[in-house]
Amino acid sequence: MPKMKTKSSCKKRFKVTASGRVKAAQAGKRHGMIKRTTKFIRNARGTTTLCAADEKIIKGMMPYAR
Repeated sequence: MPKMKTKSSCKKRFKVTASGRVKAAQAGKRHGMIKRTTKFIRNARGTTTLCAADEKIIKGMMPYAR
């Protein structure tokens, strides 16, 4: 059986933690920051873990990242 391929877009954007959760950058910070509240900008720093439904989709695209 041939090797399975990892989606290039996923390997650039996501990492799998030691416990198996998927880590991703916070959404909504590319442009239009003037209209965002200071609280939103502060809370959206750094990275976050995906919810279980999104995690399942991403793990399907990254067969060797488990």
